[in-house]
Amino acid sequence: QVQLVESGGGLAQPGGSLRLSCAASGSIFSINGMGWYRQAPGKQRELVATITNDGSTNYADSVKGRFTISRDTAKNTVYLQMNSLKPEDTAVYYCNAGLIDGWKSFSSYWGQGTQVTVSS
Repeated sequence: QVQLVESGGGLAQPGGSLRLSCAASGSIFSINGMGWYRQAPGKQRELVATITNDGSTNYADSVKGRFTISRDTAKNTVYLQMNSLKPEDTAVYYCNAGLIDGWKSFSSYWGQGTQVTVSS
């Protein structure tokens, strides 16, 4: 069994910052890539940022220059530093990991989501 547990969401003012964390635990053989996605009310889930095993990153155009994804491979944890937040960043943020579990099976796992609200 594999679990992804997110933390760090909450309320921020426009221009403010938040840092999200996501820790993967359980029967994990290896983790390939990890990333963050978000879903605003009435909208489809969209990619925010991803990071591969070798540290290569990819960002949605809407967050480039404001958000930074990083990863601690020893702790199976991925972070999302969000600066210069805008009201349109308001959404539920989900962590994702593509990994090989203890049974050597590749699967994609999702966290439960953490709410980020940007409002004055």
